[in-house]
Amino acid sequence: MQFIHPRKGTIRLKDMVKEIRKYLEEDPSARYKVVIGTDSQTSRSETLFVTAIIVQRVGKGALFYYSKKRSRPLMDLRYRIYKETEYSLTCMERLKEKGFLGISMDLPVEIHLDVGRKGETRKLIQEVVGWVTSVGYTAKIKPDAYAASAVADRFTK
Repeated sequence: MQFIHPRKGTIRLKDMVKEIRKYLEEDPSARYKVVIGTDSQTSRSETLFVTAIIVQRVGKGALFYYSKKRSRPLMDLRYRIYKETEYSLTCMERLKEKGFLGISMDLPVEIHLDVGRKGETRKLIQEVVGWVTSVGYTAKIKPDAYAASAVADRFTK
């Protein structure tokens, strides 16, 4: 899994974890949270998934990265929302594998889901929120799911 910093470009996972560690150490008295969300965009030729990883220094800015994954075009909305949720959870697992929890054991983790009470995705809320909460994370939906609906969405275009 390769990540991109908006100003620095491509970065390896282990280097991203180092940068996050440094960011957390800059202001140890601040309150932080980790937010991960995935959005997708489908065209005739492919579906592009973008996962955003945000480490928020609450009230004082944030550090963020994103990764892109391409697949054959996925037209089924339910399947795409499930894939988005899977990619967000997989991203958090990859961060844990690289020692991320060693530096952030007490940080709250939010998984932002690209579903909301309006439109077709409303039928999927209970399923994907249940999935995320069952593995121990806080789930957020639109309009509170900014990692998916604003940050990741920006890089799917």
